[in-house]
Amino acid sequence: MDEEHFNMQIRKFLKQVGVTSQREIEGAVRAALASGKLAEDGGVTAKVTLSIPELGLSHDITSDITLEPEDPHGTPSYD
Repeated sequence: MDEEHFNMQIRKFLKQVGVTSQREIEGAVRAALASGKLAEDGGVTAKVTLSIPELGLSHDITSDITLEPEDPHGTPSYD
């Protein structure tokens, strides 16, 4: 296995996932704000399932996404 090629393929996939996911989340949140389904100071819980059927891999990643910092004068947290 060519480790460098493999690593680059994973990075390419993750970049595509990241860019596409951000675009979809932003669009859905803006639509929910416009329709009143979501408050300006609200938040959502996002879940992604990484799946590679050939390897039997299924891994869930869940995170809360807030629209405003908890402390408006504090530093945002990126954990």
